[in-house]
Amino acid sequence: MTKRQTLIYDGPGGPFEGTLSLPDVRTEPLPGVLVVHAFGGQSEFDSKKADDLADMGYVGLAIDLYGQGRRGSNPDEARALMGELTADRMALRRRMQAALETLRARPEVDAAKTAAIGFCFGGKSVLDLARSGSDILGVASFHGVYDAPDLPRENISAKILLLHGWDDPLVPPETTLALTQELDAAGADWEICAYSGTGHAFTNPAAQSPETGMAHHPRNAARAWARMGDFLSELFGE
Repeated sequence: MTKRQTLIYDGPGGPFEGTLSLPDVRTEPLPGVLVVHAFGGQSEFDSKKADDLADMGYVGLAIDLYGQGRRGSNPDEARALMGELTADRMALRRRMQAALETLRARPEVDAAKTAAIGFCFGGKSVLDLARSGSDILGVASFHGVYDAPDLPRENISAKILLLHGWDDPLVPPETTLALTQELDAAGADWEICAYSGTGHAFTNPAAQSPETGMAHHPRNAARAWARMGDFLSELFGE
């Protein structure tokens, strides 16, 4: 059985409030995985993903990028919160690094074995962590946003998995191609799994607007999660 606890941690712009999920039985430090939220802020969706990671034998930390008590209660509020970090990608990078340091400092975690996954805005965020030259082992972006920050380019050591709805209206094919060119220039090891007939937010059961290209796709959500599981096993040498 998974154990979940609220975790308040420090960082630039903090304090931050996330949730930490631990396997019920552990005899040694385990790989740790950050879970990064969509534009609305840290939510039960992210905490449940951290629980699922704990069920897989990892330590899951569902992080908070906006600050304790700052959540979007409607789309306009969520866009405003996201906009603050979209406009200041260095602040986003620093908050991601603070969350990673928090995860690595946990006694339950093997600090040499860490990864990050993110959804929508969280997908952008984990890519920015990789772009920073972080020594995290790998990142997986679920229906992320691919625009590059206007920051100095670093070589990318983290392996990158992109789990992408091919019909995502926020990320047309030319944007995906531009990302692959960027990653090649940074020397990254990357992989794309692109799903036909699939738009944005396809992992989220609350996404029910196919007319806008944002709809849950249960089959491809399951496929993407399974590929992520294999990716983590590869990263952690299991």
